[in-house]
Amino acid sequence: MKALNARTAPKSSAPERIIQFGEGNFLRAFVDWIIYNMNQKTDFNSSVVVVQPIDKGMVEWLNGQDCLYHVNLQGRQNGKPVNELTRIDVISRALNPYSQNSAFMALADQPEIRFVISNTTEAGIAFDPNCKFSDAPASSYPGKLTQLLYRRFQTFKGDPKKGLIIMPCELIFLNGHHLKECIYQYIELWKDDFGKDYEKFKNWFTKYCYVCATLVDRIVPGFPRKDIAQIQKKICYADNLVVQAEIFHLWVIEKPENMSIAQLRKEFPAEKAGLHVLIAESEKPYHERKVTLLNGPHTVLSPVAYLSGINIVRDALHHPVVGKYIKKVQYDELMQTLNLPMAELQQFAADVLERFDNPYVDHQVTSIMLNSFPKYETRDLPGVKVYLQRKGELPKGLVMGLAAIITYYKGGTRADGAEIVPNDAPEIMQMLKDLWATGDTQRVAEGVLAAENIWKENLNQTVPGLTALVKEYLDLIQQKGMLEAVKSIL
Repeated sequence: MKALNARTAPKSSAPERIIQFGEGNFLRAFVDWIIYNMNQKTDFNSSVVVVQPIDKGMVEWLNGQDCLYHVNLQGRQNGKPVNELTRIDVISRALNPYSQNSAFMALADQPEIRFVISNTTEAGIAFDPNCKFSDAPASSYPGKLTQLLYRRFQTFKGDPKKGLIIMPCELIFLNGHHLKECIYQYIELWKDDFGKDYEKFKNWFTKYCYVCATLVDRIVPGFPRKDIAQIQKKICYADNLVVQAEIFHLWVIEKPENMSIAQLRKEFPAEKAGLHVLIAESEKPYHERKVTLLNGPHTVLSPVAYLSGINIVRDALHHPVVGKYIKKVQYDELMQTLNLPMAELQQFAADVLERFDNPYVDHQVTSIMLNSFPKYETRDLPGVKVYLQRKGELPKGLVMGLAAIITYYKGGTRADGAEIVPNDAPEIMQMLKDLWATGDTQRVAEGVLAAENIWKENLNQTVPGLTALVKEYLDLIQQKGMLEAVKSIL
């Protein structure tokens, strides 16, 4: 079997126009796959320089394969199973700024560079006041980026055309807004280092650099350990950087305030390439859509499925009772609480159910149930309130899901003898243990709904009728079992 490198496999060449902070599985299976498709289907003609954001990373592995690797996409598309392999060749080189700082900083001098993309984990977008301008490099990602931007400002003497389009992919709501704020904090922290350039540099960044908030969505399991021998045999290369991902992808890019949607679409023609990349006025409605229609059903289907004797998300979807429950929550309840066009919501919901039905991933429902109460508070409780406000009644499926979570946290064993092992913060676990020890479902319902450390409010008082309905469903589950309780609301 051949090694994978530029001598054994063809590799395209394009101008280096993108700096990418991060070399992990997600960026390689999502952003670099998108750029590959843009190069194939439009005149984007760009390559990526990868920068390792922390001292220890994978750039040596990447460079060892001349930055070539395969993406294995799996899932369902239009109802049919898909399992495809694509060789990605858009990364030109990979740098470690801790050992190659001169080469890293020299990226600022390359006139063609236009984009900065990152995924440095949620903790990566943070201001560290201990960073010094003289550090080589600054320890934080925003610090490194500020150093690079100032070098570019100096090299091109504040040329308005040499500003950069910055698109963070960290999983933080309004990630671009947080990153921009961090850069301003570094500009203030290092104002003495900038001297007479301070105001000019700050003005150049404000007017001619374009920081976008983005929302990314693709499940990326990563290196396919159990399938790697079969994959390498199929591709005929010893590729040690294969990355596996689901076929679904979505990238919502919020236009920066100093650039129009039309201009950003022209410069980053992902939509023209037929990709599921939306350049929009605001990412907020799409963030709400994802949290509500993907994460929301996950949170309630998991305890309902598990207490019904079902262990895998895909099996829950195909179950004659629980499958109907999932669709009720998705279409009849949560979808009715959002403000995007109904046709768009229905398409997204259908995509979500297709993702739940992935034949290649055995997604354990118990893996979703860690910290179920905080998840319900952010993903489902807003829907309960909006549904009540719009329809004048509580959404039965979502309330049944809450009763299922409360029952799951009781512990004990399932009907088939499987041990129920809930996992949450110690104080939540103790509270549920104490409440269930009373044997009184009224006290259980009231006690859980009064927990302001979970809900930030007393739901007994703020959501009319919720206490009585939760108690009713708790009693039903105790008396008839989860499956019969669900049947009663369908």
